Amino acid sequence: MASTSSAGSAAQSLLRNDPFHVFNFFVEIEGVFAGGFSECGGLQVEAETFSYREGGVNDFEHTFVGPVKSGPLVLKRGLTLVDSMWLWFQETMRGQIVRRNGTIYLLDRMHIPVVWWNFKAAVPVKWTGPELNAGSNEVAFTSVELAHRGLSQPQTEKLKAVFNKKTAGALAIAGGVSRII
Repeated sequence: MASTSSAGSAAQSLLRNDPFHVFNFFVEIEGVFAGGFSECGGLQVEAETFSYREGGVNDFEHTFVGPVKSGPLVLKRGLTLVDSMWLWFQETMRGQIVRRNGTIYLLDRMHIPVVWWNFKAAVPVKWTGPELNAGSNEVAFTSVELAHRGLSQPQTEKLKAVFNKKTAGALAIAGGVSRII
C-alpha cells in the first residue's frame, strides 16, 4: 500500500503547476549575455480592435481585430563601469542605427530557462540615468528603452508536448488517466 501512496505523491509533484518568480530572469542580445537587469517591463503585445455597427442590427456591434503592436521593452539595472546599453544607445544617437535581436529568459528555481520571449530588430530609443541624491545610500540605476518589431514565444508548443508527456506518465503511475489535452 505504501508504494501506491509514494507513486501518488510523485505524480502530484510532477503535476504541480507552481508559478515562476519574477526576479529570476536574464537578458541576452545577439547571443551575448547583456547583463544582470533588476527589472524588465514592456512584455506586452496587443491587437488593435475596431467596432462596426451593422445597419438594422441594434443589439450588438461587430468587433474586428486589426494590426498587432508591441510596446517598448524597458530594462533597468544598477550602474556599472561598463554599460553596453549606453554604448549601443550612443551609436543610435550618432545615427548608426544597429538593430539587434534578443531574448528574455524566465528561469525556474534551478536557474533553468523555462519560458522565454524573443524580440526582433530592437533599437535603443531612450536611456535614463540614475537619480543622484547625496542623502541616500541606494544603488544608482539606469534604464534603457528598446523599440522592437515584435515579441514571440517560440517554445510554447514544445513545452506543451513536454508537459503532456510528463503529466501523462505521472498520472499513469498514480493509476489515473493517461492523456492530457
